[in-house]
Amino acid sequence: MTDKKTTVNRRGFLQTSGLAAGAATAVGAFPHPAIGEVKGANERLNVAIIGPGGRAQGHIRHLQELGDEANVKIAAVCDVWDGNKDVGRGLYPSAEKCGLNVDDKKNVTKNYRTLLDRDDIDVVLVATPDHWHAKQCIDFMEAGKDVYCEKPMTHTIDEARRVAETVKKTGQVFTVGVQSTAHPQWKMAHDRITGGQIGKIVQAQTQYYRNSAMGQWRYYPLTEDMNPNTVDWKMFLGTEFGLAKDQPFNRARYAQWRCYWDFGGGMYTDLFVHQLTHMLIALGLKFPRRVVGGGGLYLEYDGRDVPDVATVVADYDEGAQVIITATMVNDTPIDEVIRGHTGTIKFTYNGFEITPQVLRGAPAPPTREAAGEGGVEVVDAGFDARGDADTRALWRHFFECVRSRNQDTLCPADLGYAAIATVNLGVDSYRNGKAYFFDKESGQVSEADESWAKKWEKVSHQRGKPNHVAGWEAGDEGSLLYPPDYQKLEGDWVNGQDPAKRS
Repeated sequence: MTDKKTTVNRRGFLQTSGLAAGAATAVGAFPHPAIGEVKGANERLNVAIIGPGGRAQGHIRHLQELGDEANVKIAAVCDVWDGNKDVGRGLYPSAEKCGLNVDDKKNVTKNYRTLLDRDDIDVVLVATPDHWHAKQCIDFMEAGKDVYCEKPMTHTIDEARRVAETVKKTGQVFTVGVQSTAHPQWKMAHDRITGGQIGKIVQAQTQYYRNSAMGQWRYYPLTEDMNPNTVDWKMFLGTEFGLAKDQPFNRARYAQWRCYWDFGGGMYTDLFVHQLTHMLIALGLKFPRRVVGGGGLYLEYDGRDVPDVATVVADYDEGAQVIITATMVNDTPIDEVIRGHTGTIKFTYNGFEITPQVLRGAPAPPTREAAGEGGVEVVDAGFDARGDADTRALWRHFFECVRSRNQDTLCPADLGYAAIATVNLGVDSYRNGKAYFFDKESGQVSEADESWAKKWEKVSHQRGKPNHVAGWEAGDEGSLLYPPDYQKLEGDWVNGQDPAKRS
């Protein structure tokens, strides 16, 4: 193989990746027209907080800081637990923090349904446990409210599909709280990719590594005043709506619910969604075709369900693979990388680096610097995410969309759906010991078989013209290889005749 560089123009990449056929999307890929009535800049937006737990406490602070700037006010709070002032969570402590009267049953409630028909509530933050997200998001959107939903968007794939459909049906403005999507580095990287700077994309990797001495999510404190008299346990479970099975009250399953499959998905949904979502923006991909998940509970033997080591491998019809990996018992990460045929993007805190590839037949040397020709390009995205600035930026953009009735938020429902489909298939693969196919048109899941490998073997045997891949058009070059002259000697000998000598 020679060291001749191959580049792909924007049209070529879109066809190769499937974007041209609408098979993949990224932030801003499908701008929505203005919908409904525009909320005037001088009109205050009233926000209801549903589930003021750990993450929502940060949102309360951001909303209070944005109050005058964005002309917003927290008008109501809902939680199933009375709360504890020392812990600083729950219904009544959160209401006080928001400047609400704890005796005001209209605005301080344990039942979110009392807020559905309120004309004076414009926006709802859904920050409840994962198994409640879909139900509450759909109910509030159908009641005419705009919704900021904490990640993950839903607990199951089917729920994610229904939320995305509800956004389209109601015309409400919706975003998923993946704060990293507010960082411009992902869209900037996507522009470089579609510009052909690193060639055909083949693989990406992302990660989330932590190390907790007490066990992941066990740092949410349990208190004696967290009991059946102060917690509406039936509402938490959602048994009335079939959200979780009926079970005895348990402080750990209530306060540390991320450790249990009934309510969450551990690293897959709490952490993988963060990383995968922004990686999909950069790649311009959406739904995977084939997913397999691995891992296990190798250290955190504390009664939890979810693994402390996990990896998901997702393969895409566009001819690319994404690896998401993590452990909760070691915090040494791997690089967050997108690999193209002619270059590599490595993400940094403020942007990314682009390293050109040397096209050769030997492995790269141990050092990254020696692998490229022309040096490493360092790109600064001009955004400082320290101090949770990305969360504030996500809220600012969301409120702008609410006022203009623009559904093209930084993390729209279809992107949330794609992330949930991927990580949940990883969960099912890990738990059931099977690989799965996902049909992006129907949303149906099936067990994987040998057809995936055979499909790509067929492409290879057709000499790199994958006419069945989304976006392929007759006459386009499929292979990015430059075979050496001796490869002309390849081929079957028929009736003893050398294929190289046949006309």
